[in-house]
Amino acid sequence: MHLTDMQALIAILDADSDPDAGGEPMTPGRLRGQLNLTSGAVTACLDRLERAGHIRRVRDAGDRRVVHLHYADAARGLARDYFRPLARSTDAARGRFSSEELEVVVRFLAEMNAELVQLRRGSA
Repeated sequence: MHLTDMQALIAILDADSDPDAGGEPMTPGRLRGQLNLTSGAVTACLDRLERAGHIRRVRDAGDRRVVHLHYADAARGLARDYFRPLARSTDAARGRFSSEELEVVVRFLAEMNAELVQLRRGSA
């Protein structure tokens, strides 16, 4: 799977996972902006994901021009099965650190993310 496909899946899943939180379903346009891709690249990515059964495209009932992207139910179980061993290993590794040590790790990762955002924006 392409890195872009994985990033798109995560964005769609995030938008899809908590509709009660006031979020909206992902659209191709929002996905394009979030991943900084061209329209053609988003279309190709969505075509791959749909062919593989990971997502489904649903036209908005009120405005048929709008397409919402949803994580396919069958793909949720597949993803859960695929990532479960990683989750167990992550929990095991995390269990070998104290809360204080983990706080330092989280602080480090937050600082690294901030630096990478600045670098991406060209102001580092």
